[in-house]
Amino acid sequence: MDERDVEAVQAQLGRPIRGAAEVAHRCPCGLPDVIETAPYLPDGSPFPTLYYLTCPRAASAIGRLEERGRMKEMQAGLAEDPELAERYRAADRDYRERRDRAAAREGMPPLPEGMQTAGGMPERVKCLHALVAHELAAPGTNPFGREALDELPEWWRSGCCVDAMIAD
Repeated sequence: MDERDVEAVQAQLGRPIRGAAEVAHRCPCGLPDVIETAPYLPDGSPFPTLYYLTCPRAASAIGRLEERGRMKEMQAGLAEDPELAERYRAADRDYRERRDRAAAREGMPPLPEGMQTAGGMPERVKCLHALVAHELAAPGTNPFGREALDELPEWWRSGCCVDAMIAD
């Protein structure tokens, strides 16, 4: 990531970045909204969350979906729809494969077999933030990330979330 992206993400998070490798998606305003993180933090700790949502406006909008009970509804759909369940398992496989490739690019071993992915995949719908981050980074891969994105307002319409803090 270039210095401007690092500054933007740190301003979004309100703290230093840990283990970020690259920008995985940009908000329509042009700033990063999803970063790809290395599978291991600099101290060697496993970090199974490959895609990390950084935009506070997007995160807030997703939080409102979670508060309304969307995860529970999605979980019910997962139990009722075998095709949806298979698409969610495919999203989990995609996430693991991408995480393994990220580890290889960083010269790291893959995370241990059985290490969780993100968002509860493939059996639960646990964190819409992680599922949306996956869908933004890899469009068409995460059915619940897509559902959530389709329900979100256009969080970027009022301008960049941290534009006043980032020098041009």
